[in-house]
Amino acid sequence: MAARRTTRANNHARGQRVTRGALDRHKRQISGRLEQLRGDRSQRSFARDLGVFQQNVNRYESGTTPHADFLITLALQENVSLDWLLLGKGRPRRR
Repeated sequence: MAARRTTRANNHARGQRVTRGALDRHKRQISGRLEQLRGDRSQRSFARDLGVFQQNVNRYESGTTPHADFLITLALQENVSLDWLLLGKGRPRRR
């Protein structure tokens, strides 16, 4: 019995088992972090800085999960940690 608990704990620690609820919660929080990064800039200005359409920024801030290309561009252009952007872990800005 103890071996089973240890195996489950190890699997969870390695991230092999993520509940649907946890996944959905993280996805919902991305929009707030995007808004935080945008700050006082308009969606149009923010989109222009990233080279995307304003409608995309609007959709992503409204809860649609951003595409990987957008996330990578955002991380590079804004010097943002993907761990923070996607999971809320660590610092927003890379050093």
